[in-house]
Amino acid sequence: MVMIGALDRKLLRDLGRLWAQVLAVALVMACGVMTIVVFIGANRTLEETRAAFYERYLFASVFASANRAPERLRGALAAIEGVAAVETRIVKTLILDIEGMVEPAAGIAVSLPDFGDPAVNRLYMRSGRLPVPTRANEVAVVETFAQAHGFAPGDTFGTLINGKKRELTITGIVLSPEYIYAIGPGDMVPDQRRYGIVFMPRRALAAAFDMTGLFNDVVLTTLRDADIDAIIETVDALLEHYGGTGAFGREDQTSHAFLDAELQQLNAMSGVIPPIFLFVSAFLVNMILSRMIALEREQIGLLKANGYSSAGVAWHYAKFVIAISFVGLAVGGIAGAWLGGAMAELYGQFFSFPFLVFAQSTDLYVIAALVSVGAALAGAASAIRTVVALPPAVAMRPPAPTRYRSLGIGQGLMHRVFSQLTTMAFRHLWRHPVRTGLTAIGTSFSVALLVTAMFSFDSIDHMIDQIFFQTAREDAAITFAGERHPDALRAIANLPGVMKAEPFRQVAVTLSNRHIEKRMVIEGLPARTDLTRVLDLDQAPVALPSNGLILSERVAEQLALRVGDLAHVDFMQRDDREARVPVVGVVQGFVGLTAYMELGAMNRMMRDGERISGARVRIDARLLDQTYAAVKQTPGIASIALLSLSRENFRATIEENIAISVTIYVILAVIITFGVIYNSARIQLSERARELASLRVFGFTRAEVASILMIELGAIVLIAQPLGWLLGYGFAWSVSQGFESDLYRIPLVVDQSTFSTASLVVVAAALVSALIVRRRINRLDLIEVLKTRE
Repeated sequence: MVMIGALDRKLLRDLGRLWAQVLAVALVMACGVMTIVVFIGANRTLEETRAAFYERYLFASVFASANRAPERLRGALAAIEGVAAVETRIVKTLILDIEGMVEPAAGIAVSLPDFGDPAVNRLYMRSGRLPVPTRANEVAVVETFAQAHGFAPGDTFGTLINGKKRELTITGIVLSPEYIYAIGPGDMVPDQRRYGIVFMPRRALAAAFDMTGLFNDVVLTTLRDADIDAIIETVDALLEHYGGTGAFGREDQTSHAFLDAELQQLNAMSGVIPPIFLFVSAFLVNMILSRMIALEREQIGLLKANGYSSAGVAWHYAKFVIAISFVGLAVGGIAGAWLGGAMAELYGQFFSFPFLVFAQSTDLYVIAALVSVGAALAGAASAIRTVVALPPAVAMRPPAPTRYRSLGIGQGLMHRVFSQLTTMAFRHLWRHPVRTGLTAIGTSFSVALLVTAMFSFDSIDHMIDQIFFQTAREDAAITFAGERHPDALRAIANLPGVMKAEPFRQVAVTLSNRHIEKRMVIEGLPARTDLTRVLDLDQAPVALPSNGLILSERVAEQLALRVGDLAHVDFMQRDDREARVPVVGVVQGFVGLTAYMELGAMNRMMRDGERISGARVRIDARLLDQTYAAVKQTPGIASIALLSLSRENFRATIEENIAISVTIYVILAVIITFGVIYNSARIQLSERARELASLRVFGFTRAEVASILMIELGAIVLIAQPLGWLLGYGFAWSVSQGFESDLYRIPLVVDQSTFSTASLVVVAAALVSALIVRRRINRLDLIEVLKTRE
């Protein structure tokens, strides 16, 4: 039979007696544990899954494109020092015609070797087989596109390849490390229905585009310690005379960059959310333990007088804290594992991995345990020091009575403005300013957490308005298969349903300032445009000047360029062609790295005549079907981005994800509020039970007596609101900074309604907590409470 010591029996009794307060603290601690497990676990999930997929399927380290490069360069590319493997390919854009889908879909055709597996970027076969080289119409498609249309091996769909209609037969469903995050032109989130990757035999694709013995894309894997920069420089030199667009590493590859951005977001959230719960739980532990020690002074004195050491008594109270922590760890660990699994499923909708299992390694829970228990013990440290410092003789004496202080605003004024009971409530708050302040801070974290979660709605709404209604106001953006003479604009304008067409030209460049450089695209637009507008930092339309470069904020910041500076422009597809262009303006930009020039100025800078890359169009909604049908039949169109569909898809996807996040954060905020308010009310009730019972004896009603505590709690909640707004705005700023990347930037926009909603949720949660405590006030046993301790 296991013998339990006297102090351990007392510990069990204390846990049972204070079970409600212990549970409230444990739940707050569980939230901290859960967020640590979820955020760190999700980060590990993505990193480990990505690393395994990349390694097993030989994901490239260097990527490069050209116009038409001879296959004989393959040997020179393979001979570059540090290169492990090379795969030369043909990669072309397609217009896809899917049965039952009125609008055209965009796609990319990627060639496969005629014999054997690719040396780089191998495919994971989900079902079926790879196409046979001798069958020109066989293709394998990525799983996301197949799932969106319900395709299986043996199904067919139409496409426009180099101006000719073809019927393609699906032989296999695959995944590729190159297209884990497949996003179409003009989209901000993946649209699996309208964007597909197809893999065709090299022989068939070369015949369709007259590229036998040629390639326009190359991918390379490198040795572990290879000099990537040197390899990129050599690849650029080899492709320079064949229209090379500039080699780049993994960090600039679209799929990899989006994954990195997601990992960056998880890191940003893990730096904001868990510390909130750890701080609050430490504060609550301190509240409970301080009050316990104050009430158990005589017991502590007796324990020490009977031979228990100060260290033994201190360890007894430390075990009380550890017991609470273990409850929080158990609840938080289970909730974190469940929520982590749900998050893995959510990631599975966006990232095309062969598998995605939430990482639940033991050390993750050890980290969560150490951090949470450490925070709780740190919160309890001052209270435990009090135990150690109390001599037995002092401990067995009652504590000195509270020293009353004037509110400093005149007793007469207080009584004229407030009732007696309200004055009593305010006076009690004033007597304990530190505790009042800390309770208000703890409550304010609930408000801050909700503001941090809900500001995303405001920011996304602002982004949608700025991107889709103020800047890109067209219905569709049509991109040509190669640059065309401006006469091509008339052909676009004559398509059925097209009411207006405006040209654009996009040129891939390396923009640099001294030693800092960025790969990006400069977009040439007419001086005054209606469908695509450039907005300055005050969100007013800008007329593009006849000379000079306009940069987005992020580009200007990263390159340390200001208005009046000269930017160095290196044209990737032009042999050794460079220019120095003055910066004439800085504008806002939320997506990508952007720079603009007036179209005529860009053509003069390029020195290759008048050219356009495509057109942005406004379409008569009544004739959309005819427009789509004409696009599917028009040779020379490489892709079409449908802005209205992109906007709807973006809003639906983002709002679904944000709705899930906000729901979780509301639950977490309610738990914080309940933990802080309930514990504060219980402690105040235990401290003032005799006072409240005396008021009942003097004739005050239950409602009047309860109002004292309600007013105190109400004042604390009221004080917490502006502090929570301020903290929430700071946390939102921190999150928006953590989300910022070269792919997109989330603006910091917090509407007044967000502050109001956060406060309403917290006030409601506080009210429920206070009402629970009020029931205890109504059930006070007056005789028991008023007994004088011997």
